[in-house]
Amino acid sequence: MTTTRLSARAAIASLADAGSFAELPPPPGQSTPDGPLAWTGYDDSRARAARRTGEVESVVTGAARFGGVEAAVISFEFGFLGGSLGQRTGDRLEAAYAHARAHRLPLVSLIATGGSRMQEGMLALTQLQRVARQCVLTRAAGLPQLAVLRDPTTGGGWATLGAGADVVLALPGAQVGFAGSRVRPADADPAAYTAEGQYAAGHVDAVVPPAELPGTLAGWLRVLTAPRPGGPVEPPAALGGVHDGAVPETGWDAVRQARHPDRPRAGAYLDAYFTLRLPLSGDRAGGTDPGMLCGFGLREGRAVAYAAQCGTATRPAGYRTAARVVRLADRLGIPVLTLVDTPGAANDAAAEHAGAGPAIADVFAALASAAVPVTTLLIGEGGSGGALALAAPGNTWVTPDSYFSVIAPELAAAILKRPPEAAPATADQLRIRPQDLVALGVARGVVAPRTG
Repeated sequence: MTTTRLSARAAIASLADAGSFAELPPPPGQSTPDGPLAWTGYDDSRARAARRTGEVESVVTGAARFGGVEAAVISFEFGFLGGSLGQRTGDRLEAAYAHARAHRLPLVSLIATGGSRMQEGMLALTQLQRVARQCVLTRAAGLPQLAVLRDPTTGGGWATLGAGADVVLALPGAQVGFAGSRVRPADADPAAYTAEGQYAAGHVDAVVPPAELPGTLAGWLRVLTAPRPGGPVEPPAALGGVHDGAVPETGWDAVRQARHPDRPRAGAYLDAYFTLRLPLSGDRAGGTDPGMLCGFGLREGRAVAYAAQCGTATRPAGYRTAARVVRLADRLGIPVLTLVDTPGAANDAAAEHAGAGPAIADVFAALASAAVPVTTLLIGEGGSGGALALAAPGNTWVTPDSYFSVIAPELAAAILKRPPEAAPATADQLRIRPQDLVALGVARGVVAPRTG
C-alpha cells in the first residue's frame, strides 16, 4: 500500500512494475570535508543519515516500468536530511534528466523534501537553477514530466520538480507548499499547505488515494506515450437529444434546442469518444472552473487532448486551464479536441478582477499558435467570443442542436432597441442555425448521429 512516508525505494516499489527498477550509477564527484561551508558536524550528520536510511544521498534515481511503460524516475529519501537538496543531490537530479532525454523517456518524480540544505548555504539553493534548466531542456525535447507529491513537498522541490511538472498528482493529506511548517506565519491557514488545498487552488491536477495511485500513474504514462494520430481527429458523432438528427427550422428553434435541459452535454460526448480519459485541473494561477473539462485520453489507441465547455458561463480559470492543455498538447505533439458550449464568458465583477479579457486572449493565442491540429465540435450554445475562443479556425463542426451567434438574440434585440418579443425574429436575422453556420463558412459541416 502506498503511503506518504515510504522510503525512496519503497515508494518506487509501490508504484513500479515488480523488479523493473534499475538504478543509475551515482555521478562522479566528492564533497569537501564538512561541505562547501565547512559546516562543523555536517559529515557526521550525513553519516548518521546514511546509516539510518541505507542511502548516501537524498534522492534515488534510475528507470522503471509503470504499467509496462518505461520511465526515468527520481525518488526522494526524506529520511536523509529531510530529503533536502545539496550539490550532490543536484548532480543526481541532472543525471536523471539527462538519462530521460537520451533514452526518450517520460520523467516521474516521487517527491518528499523539506527544501534546500542549510549546511551547504547558497550553493545548495542554486541547485534549483540546475533543476529548472533540466526541466526546460526536457520540456523542449517534447518529453512529459509527472510529479507525485508525497509528504512533505515543500520549498524548492515543490517550486521546481513539483509545480514545474506537466501532470501533478498528490497523495491525500500530504503537506504541500513553498513554505515549510516551521517558517510559515503563525496565523496562516494550515489548509492552504495541503494537497487538498493546492488542488482547490488549481495547482494540483488530482489528489489520488494510495490504492489508486499505481493505476492512475500508469494510465497517465500510457496516454502520454501513446501513438499520435497522423492528422486532425474526427469530431464526435452527434448524440441523441432533442433534435432527432434534424436541423432546426428557425433561428429561435436553434436557440431553444441548444438551451434544452435534456440536450447532451460535454461529459457525455467525452465518455462516448474516449476509451480512457484522464483529467487535468486548474490554471496554475490560483483558480479552477468546474465548467471546463480538460485533460488527455485515448481514442482508438491514440492520444488526444481535450478542452470542453459544459454549458455554463466560462470563468477566467477555465480559459487559462484550456490554454495550458492546448500548449502542453502542442509541446507533446498530441492533437486537440475542443467542445464548445457556453452562453458566453462570465462577465461578473469577480470574472473581471480575475482577468477575463487576458484569459480569453490566452486561449485565442494558444489555438492560433498550435502546430498540432485542433478539431472543434459545437455541441450547444456558442455565445460570442467566449465560445469562439475555443473554436478551431477552419476545422469547426456543429451538431443539429447548436447555434453560434455574435451575441445572444435577446441581447441583440435590446441593443437594437427592439422589444423582447422581437428576439425570435432577430435570431433569424443573425443566421445562427447549424446550417447557416455551414453556409457562411464558419463551420465545415453538421455532424450526424452515429449509426450501427
